[in-house]
Amino acid sequence: MTEEAKLEVRMLTVAFGGVRALADVSLQVKSHEILAVIGPANSGKSTLLLVLNQMIRRVHHASVTGTILLDGQDVGVIEDVEELRRRVGMVYATPIPLPMTIRENILFGPRLKRSIRRSEGEEIVEKSLKDAFLWDEVKDRLHTPALNLSGGQQQRMCLARVLALEPEALLLDEPCSGLDPISTAKIEQAMVELKSKYSIVLVTNNTKQAARASDRTAFFFMGELIECGPTGQIFTTPGNQRTSDYITGHFG
Repeated sequence: MTEEAKLEVRMLTVAFGGVRALADVSLQVKSHEILAVIGPANSGKSTLLLVLNQMIRRVHHASVTGTILLDGQDVGVIEDVEELRRRVGMVYATPIPLPMTIRENILFGPRLKRSIRRSEGEEIVEKSLKDAFLWDEVKDRLHTPALNLSGGQQQRMCLARVLALEPEALLLDEPCSGLDPISTAKIEQAMVELKSKYSIVLVTNNTKQAARASDRTAFFFMGELIECGPTGQIFTTPGNQRTSDYITGHFG
């Protein structure tokens, strides 16, 4: 493992009820980078994220072999999975605001860990919303229901809710799949700014988004990692014909 790798996957194989989802996958997520994960449906992209923060433990019929390292530590032997998921935060494709105010949504996670003073809470809310590029839009309505936000705003609020926990890595599972171009641009802008603080894994079905926003790209096909490299290289001179076919729209 190199010093710059935040997360490392070694020979990861995952099956659900005997049906293989990932096969012998090995790759690294470097510190302060955006790694895009692309590929057709059922290529194992979202399954990879479930293993990275061990949500896979909740899937009773899942079989997992291989190793996931976070700062060199095997996450498979970490007993406090809630602490692991704080360190490796997840944002899903569909935003899920809690039936609370915007402010209460942001502070929900931190309050589970400890008592938060009011002044500290205000700092956490403002910083998290600014990092998610949402503060200017909601700063005057923090005490209104989060469910009143637009879809794009809800997604950025869910990102802010994760950031309030001060994670070390972010897993984004198609975070812009249902968003308009303006909201998508704001999410991408937030990602580019956030990589100075975090390691980011972006699963996306939008190859143009991967090309715009990521530093490296990993192409998955039918559960296999076909290739991984600098995004510019993957999109201009891929090393595998299947990668080229997918990027150019010949399949997938």
